[in-house]
Amino acid sequence: MNIAESTNFIASEEINIALDRGRPVVALESTVITHGLPYPANLELALDMERVIRSSGAVPGTVALLDGQIRLGLAESELNRLASESGMHKIGARDLGFAVYNKWSGGTTVAGTIICAHAAGIKIFATGGIGGVHRGEGADVSADLIQLSRTPIIVVCAGAKAILDLQATVEYLETHGVPVIGYRTTDFPAFYSVKSGIGLECSAESPEEIAEIALKMGSLGLNSALLVVNPPPAESALPFEEINAVINDAVEEAEREGVSGKEVTPYLLGKVAEKTSGASVKVNLALLKNNAKLAAEISIAYSLRLKSNL
Repeated sequence: MNIAESTNFIASEEINIALDRGRPVVALESTVITHGLPYPANLELALDMERVIRSSGAVPGTVALLDGQIRLGLAESELNRLASESGMHKIGARDLGFAVYNKWSGGTTVAGTIICAHAAGIKIFATGGIGGVHRGEGADVSADLIQLSRTPIIVVCAGAKAILDLQATVEYLETHGVPVIGYRTTDFPAFYSVKSGIGLECSAESPEEIAEIALKMGSLGLNSALLVVNPPPAESALPFEEINAVINDAVEEAEREGVSGKEVTPYLLGKVAEKTSGASVKVNLALLKNNAKLAAEISIAYSLRLKSNL
């Protein structure tokens, strides 16, 4: 797709030049800005993640909607608008058409960002944690997993959000053909924790190795994402047993208070932050920047290999 010819996509000049010249670009989601943190911490995080990517040698491409137009690569004033204005929408895969038609402004979820990044030709996407299968009977499954199964893009994350059913999430990814590669680990990270106890069959030791795997997938015509799970920095990570007990308590409180539907995730994240005296938020911030750095390194390796194969 030539985004320059689309009236629904507006890319910054920097993004257009980078994509045209085959330079490394890393897509970033924006619900962490609109719905993840209060102002101005959300703006500071967005700018920090972009700085990490730039300092690593790649171009950051934050994805969002502003007045019904899908934007790729935002100016600081536009990031500030996302971070500070009230009434911003949370825009997932199912919402994109409706959002464009109704001229919404808001942050794109993991699934929404994957769609936009892939349409623009961006090969790498960094986020904190993907959605997954919710705890309970397993009927509540995030659209992130569906989109991962149908979009060829490299996604760097710290596993799935720890408030989810991690074992069921890993099994869902396997069933739907999404390869999960541990970055220097053979254990599925648990977002706040380095290990979950769920083993991984595949791991990679370098960004170059991940780039090679992604290129092999492309040459085979495989259409799923390559999910790279990157443990949170050890110095900020929380012990799995400790944080899991906190999450279990939060889940019980949610059930007692009748919290349901899309209100469950923000409720649980808020409770976990409260019960850990903010330690969970510190891990979240650290892993987001850590994932951005790795994604930039993979993007550079991918770009170099792609050019050498031309």
